[in-house]
Amino acid sequence: MTELGSVAWPPAPIKTERLLLRESEARDRAAFIELFASPEVGAYIGGPRPRDECERALPETPERRPGLFVIELDGAMIGTIELNRRDAERRSHVRPDAGEAELGYLFLPEAWGYGYAAEACGAVLGWFADALPGEPVVLCTQTANDRSMRLAAKLGFTEVQRYEAWGAEQWMGVWSPGTRPA
Repeated sequence: MTELGSVAWPPAPIKTERLLLRESEARDRAAFIELFASPEVGAYIGGPRPRDECERALPETPERRPGLFVIELDGAMIGTIELNRRDAERRSHVRPDAGEAELGYLFLPEAWGYGYAAEACGAVLGWFADALPGEPVVLCTQTANDRSMRLAAKLGFTEVQRYEAWGAEQWMGVWSPGTRPA
């Protein structure tokens, strides 16, 4: 993953009404394995990874990953949010250098339906707008992923394009700091 520019990492933890967004810690390993091995989580991102593969591949102590926030509720990890710089050869060019930040998120199925994704993503977008004023953020999801499509609209992403990839129609939207979520 590339850096997000001149942003110091990790930032101070971000607190919302119900959540804490922080850097990953060794105690999060089991939740990461659950995320990656979950059939529900993997439904729109290429399927789940085999649990034994996750057990072998994930280090006991996570590496520091600029742009990765763990989402914590009542002391337990319920998901992740990540901001990555897109490579120049990837499909969107909403910035002249095509290096826009891309928002990605994964939540454990038991955390779905409570508004945590909107709360956490809104907080990260607000942090990003303060850290890198004027920088757009893109989000990509399958059009069949109704939850992600609704979240993108709620956060203020506007459609840039649709395209075919990985055997499904994909949607790409862009968010600009002037469209901060409420």
